[in-house]
Amino acid sequence: MLDSSLVAIAPLMMGGMLVVYELGRRMGRRRLAREPDGGLAGVGAVEGGIFGLMGLLIAFTFSGAQGRYDIRKRFVVDEANAIGTAWLRLDLLPEAAQPALRETFRRYTDARLAVYASSFDVSASLKHIAEAGGVGQSIWEQAVAGSSGSGPQVASLLLAAVNEMLDLANLRNSAALFFHPPWIIFWMLGLTALACALVAGYGTAASRSRCWVHTLAFALTLSLTVYVIVDLEFPRAGFIRVDAVDEVLQTARAAMK
Repeated sequence: MLDSSLVAIAPLMMGGMLVVYELGRRMGRRRLAREPDGGLAGVGAVEGGIFGLMGLLIAFTFSGAQGRYDIRKRFVVDEANAIGTAWLRLDLLPEAAQPALRETFRRYTDARLAVYASSFDVSASLKHIAEAGGVGQSIWEQAVAGSSGSGPQVASLLLAAVNEMLDLANLRNSAALFFHPPWIIFWMLGLTALACALVAGYGTAASRSRCWVHTLAFALTLSLTVYVIVDLEFPRAGFIRVDAVDEVLQTARAAMK
């Protein structure tokens, strides 16, 4: 499900850039009216500096968002594999200890799927994380009790798998909620884009007529670029999704017969 606040970034950004572009053009026209000969002196240097900064911001933020996107996908796969491994090692326990623990595993996996489904809603995500944490603690206690009479080798294999499963869940929780750059970076990206629009409009003040094709292409390209970076940073809220990766965990849940 798309989050409307995230999807609205592109049109709001584009609208803001068009307004600021026109503001810059009018400022330049007024300056030229006062100084016909040197009104636009030095504009090229300012444009070069601001557009260069914008290019660096786009490069670094896009690269960082892409890297974190890949990490999040890998964490989902790693957690699904860890849950599947721990589930298989339940076969090492005595038959009497298995049914209750298997049912707890099913509840835990359902809770983890709910965490993924609500990852952009922080309050709902924290609620499901707490629920999954409680069930995970129950799994650990049941696993310790169930393996206590099965010998050290069985206890070592099972508890190591359960411990890895729970550790990966904690790591995945951190990746979903906290593996993001500070918000000031996104504000800097947006404000620099608006500054680019301002100086671009100022630089076109010498032209008597507006070239709407260039203006719209400039605003559309830059606003979509900013949106894609933010969307990549929050891949479960916009058009960029990692839902296909969740099928790995859903497959693990379906195998829990």
